[in-house]
Amino acid sequence: MTTRTITLANRDGATYEVDGRQPLLKSLMDQSVDLPYGCEYGGCITCAGKLIEGEVNQAPQVALNNRQINNGYIILCVARPLTDCVLEVGVDSHDKLYRNPFLDPLEPHELKADIAAPAPITETPK
Repeated sequence: MTTRTITLANRDGATYEVDGRQPLLKSLMDQSVDLPYGCEYGGCITCAGKLIEGEVNQAPQVALNNRQINNGYIILCVARPLTDCVLEVGVDSHDKLYRNPFLDPLEPHELKADIAAPAPITETPK
């Protein structure tokens, strides 16, 4: 078993030892952590959390766009920890997850990876 320490920053810094081979949602719920979830296959954002520190593999997720990923969001039902991690979980972690697309539309490079255009190249001042 590959054990990882998961710290929930917005739950009084509670820490949990989890199996790095299992999705975070399952590992945490097995330890009686109350978390919202929906589809359990990475297709919705009900279980989204915010990765503050560490690395996860969330390749199976299909719900997040590049902006959300760049803002640190992960889908707990498919994310497996590659390192020890610090997370914010639950809806109180969603400061940038939900955005009004009319007030703050996605740029072409912020779309989902399979349809995104390359990020614009900005010149570095000399």
